[in-house]
Amino acid sequence: MTVTTRTQAMLTARAKASHDKRQRALEAIRTLEAAGTPVTATTVATAAGVSTWLVYANGVREQVEAARRRQAKQGNAPHPTAPPDRGEPVTQASLRTDLTIARDEIRRLRAERDKLRARLRLQLGAEIEGPDRAELIARVATLEASCRQLAAERDARAAETNHAQRRISELEDELTAARESLRRVIRQANQ
Repeated sequence: MTVTTRTQAMLTARAKASHDKRQRALEAIRTLEAAGTPVTATTVATAAGVSTWLVYANGVREQVEAARRRQAKQGNAPHPTAPPDRGEPVTQASLRTDLTIARDEIRRLRAERDKLRARLRLQLGAEIEGPDRAELIARVATLEASCRQLAAERDARAAETNHAQRRISELEDELTAARESLRRVIRQANQ
């Protein structure tokens, strides 16, 4: 599978996942509106199992706003800026606590996002820059064949070297014997 094919497959899968999430969000809007539950970004995201970021995206945000307008006309939903009625008074301390919790969650999500971005960047870089597996296998086989050939040549050269060393040794012995023999002949001729 080539890098282009893998990239295309990833893009196709990502587009399908995005489409499915949007459909779940739109279905959640219809369900919440039919049940008379106030339609907010948070309730839609929770009901659909998606992020609130998706609910604010184009195409979904307009549907949320339309559902809120319809609910406001029917008198089923509270005023958009009114806090939810929890049966207990909202205090400054509870608002600060909610804000602190939200900030911690945002910090955690940003760290997770950065970590995932880094992993994705590494993965995509490896796919783009990395050679194909079949190409690597062929390259390794070629290198192993070259290694075997060089080892055989090395062994042949070592055998030739050993033979040459023995021959040199034999010739040196013969030369020494010939010199000694020549000296005897010269001595005998001088006497």
